[in-house]
Amino acid sequence: MLHENRKKGSFVVLNEKGLHTRPATELVKAISKYKSNITLSYGGLSVNAKSLLGILMLAACRGARVKVEVTGDDAEACYDEILKLSKKKFMMHY
Repeated sequence: MLHENRKKGSFVVLNEKGLHTRPATELVKAISKYKSNITLSYGGLSVNAKSLLGILMLAACRGARVKVEVTGDDAEACYDEILKLSKKKFMMHY
């Protein structure tokens, strides 16, 4: 792997109740199809974004800026999907 694709950035949690079980489940479902390694970081903790329990451990509340790092062949598409979902409040309609 000489030139592995890597995408870094962040998103702000827009959900009123934060990144709790339901939005985290939507995120895991959406990104599980990607082969890339995906890490979310918040509050000094970094977790595998394909792990529901990992995401819940972040305890990211509304307004939290969550860092994203995606590494792999489909990194760009995966990163774009994460940002799209975050802007749509992870498909949660309260």
